[in-house]
Amino acid sequence: MTPHDQSNTRNTEVLIVGAGPVGLALALALHRRGRSVRLADARPAGAGARDARVLALSHGTRQTLERLNAWPAIGPTPIETIHVSQRGALGRTRMQASEYGVPALGYVTPASLLYAQLKAAVDARGIEVRHDANVTALEATGDCIEAQLSDGSSLAAQLVACCEGVIQGSAESDIRSRDYGQHAIILRARLAAPHGGVAYERFTPEGPLALLPLGEDYSVVWTMPAAAADARMDLPEPAFRGALQAAFGDRVRFVETLERVRFPLGLRVRNNPVGPRTVWLGNAAQTLHPVAGQGFNLALRDVWALTETLTDVADPGDGAALARYTRARLLDRRSTIGFTDSLVRLFSNDDPLLSHARGAGLLALDLLPPLRHFVAKRMLFGARAWP
Repeated sequence: MTPHDQSNTRNTEVLIVGAGPVGLALALALHRRGRSVRLADARPAGAGARDARVLALSHGTRQTLERLNAWPAIGPTPIETIHVSQRGALGRTRMQASEYGVPALGYVTPASLLYAQLKAAVDARGIEVRHDANVTALEATGDCIEAQLSDGSSLAAQLVACCEGVIQGSAESDIRSRDYGQHAIILRARLAAPHGGVAYERFTPEGPLALLPLGEDYSVVWTMPAAAADARMDLPEPAFRGALQAAFGDRVRFVETLERVRFPLGLRVRNNPVGPRTVWLGNAAQTLHPVAGQGFNLALRDVWALTETLTDVADPGDGAALARYTRARLLDRRSTIGFTDSLVRLFSNDDPLLSHARGAGLLALDLLPPLRHFVAKRMLFGARAWP
């Protein structure tokens, strides 16, 4: 380490790898509890403002961001109703915000908007963000952990929190993976009539098709086999729009589709989210299928639980404290990962027997309010909705 790095090390309790929304939120949460933090991001300055993703935020996530004074006052579009169904079969269920005493079941926002709000809050508090800092390896020694950077320099702290990607050198045996054989086409769709704050989750034999209200339009997440994605990405706009309309049905009429992008889908889970003076959160801990929009919300619950666990702990990298965090997150992580994985595997096929069973399950959700409320509250709040 250079003398400059050593000086910074003595004043840094937590080094956060990744300055996307999860890393920035963790920096704010820890700083509020008196922790000294800094962030290292592999991307150049301003990259977060060009993030093209769209995020689904639960009511519980809004509460967390409000505690951090980082909820965008203008921009997120509320979801007032969620309509769940399967194409070509009976059974559907509806969940409405008015049933749960909340202003909205969730919100939809461009990731760039949330990034800008979080980054402004981080800058206002004087938290250092080092850009073009690609972490290639971590080495824990005694009461310190050192992060090696691709430019040959290093940073050190008592704890490293990895919030983006997977750090090189991690053992593949520690990671559970599943390839769903699906790709997602993400796009924006303009509508013939107002959406009224209704979000749709429509299960098709190819995979889930979600419509999320975003401004006056829908943000669409259309999952399908890779070969089908190849063919549809090449379609001219009118033909692509017709294929989307045929896949979804006639509950909503699309008049234009814009901004098509695609990416492969899979499950990637780090079985143990902690290591020597290291903790993994967000996509570095679990990358989920976008069905039900749980990935970012689970990450924010990780952020809050870690902050709570480390409050009043003398050494944030202490193994006993990290073990307590792991136990605290076990139920929520397992149940959320299992929920999304099961939805994909049970609903992404055309098995007639499973189709009837799925229809019966959706009908039961609609006819049995306690069961429907349980599912809705889990989506709103995560594990703290358990009795």
